[in-house]
Amino acid sequence: MIERQNYLRVNEYLTYLKEVMQLSQSSVERYRFYLRHLLLWAGGVHFNNAQKIRPALPKHLSLTSGKTEEKPLAACTQKKILDTSRRFFNWTKSKYPKEFSDLTSAWIDTLRLIRQPQKTVEHVYVSEEEVRKLIAIPANESDLALMRDKAAAAFLFLSGMRGSAFVTLPLAALDLEKMTVLQWPELGVHTKNGTKATTFLFNIPDLLVPIRRWDSFIRTQVPKTARWYAPIKNIWGEQNISEEMPGKNRLNALEKRIRRMFALAKLPYKSPHKFRHGNAVYGLLHAKTVADYKAVSMNLMHESIKTTDSTYAPMISSDVQTRITNLSQANTKNSDPELERYLNSLGNEALGKALILIAERLIK
Repeated sequence: MIERQNYLRVNEYLTYLKEVMQLSQSSVERYRFYLRHLLLWAGGVHFNNAQKIRPALPKHLSLTSGKTEEKPLAACTQKKILDTSRRFFNWTKSKYPKEFSDLTSAWIDTLRLIRQPQKTVEHVYVSEEEVRKLIAIPANESDLALMRDKAAAAFLFLSGMRGSAFVTLPLAALDLEKMTVLQWPELGVHTKNGTKATTFLFNIPDLLVPIRRWDSFIRTQVPKTARWYAPIKNIWGEQNISEEMPGKNRLNALEKRIRRMFALAKLPYKSPHKFRHGNAVYGLLHAKTVADYKAVSMNLMHESIKTTDSTYAPMISSDVQTRITNLSQANTKNSDPELERYLNSLGNEALGKALILIAERLIK
């Protein structure tokens, strides 16, 4: 049984997030999901006595099952629930100090993820070569759905877009000549937290081929307001482009079609979001300067490089050994034994004069 006053305070907080903090409805619903765990944990106990509940919230979440009974809630989900709960309690204590007088700031600060031994995690992403295998699947000229899906696979990789944004992208938001993608909510693109940004496609010529082909075709079939990943109707074996706006389950439809493509290519299935991971890995591995790294981060619509680094750096850890080895080899190749012997024969005074002469020459 849920304590009624707790339920009312949670609803009030969600209203505050929407009306005062101007969060989107999708974000509010996400916070509702997190706070639902808090309500279930507290049960019939008023939040003012939350610090007396056992097991404590962090421990309770570590024992809570996730989507399946076999596995607990993911650590990232537990962290989001705890972070949201901490912000909620700080808000309630600030707004209703008398009602929550027993709720101490010290206890609120304990709502943090329980430290656990690090586990080896397999970082999954779609590689450039896997995309090539997907777009190489044989297809009939009349198979519009497969033509579209090949273009989608290449587009997801080259753009790094989230699936929810991609399936809501109108033709008007894409300019292949400039390689730009307008991820603008006012154009109907469903971005995370309603963020607006102009992003760009990686210029990999062979992967652009199916994109250009589909783009040229779809623009002759529907208006610019229609979705680039357009719905296709199959009537008596004949496929036709539908001008109808996709429904709420469009992302699920994309996932099913991507799954079918992986099966046709005889590859292990990877979700649409893994194309975004592949985009990030490709970008970071090809970044040569901090400015390049920052560009990749901005193109992923991350708030900062820190977000990019914490999310995707582990995926390119296998590249560290190669780079470190190359650095050591480069040092060995660039060394000159005769020059080293000569410099070793010089005294400190002679070395000092040599450095001055070298510096003067470099300036010239």
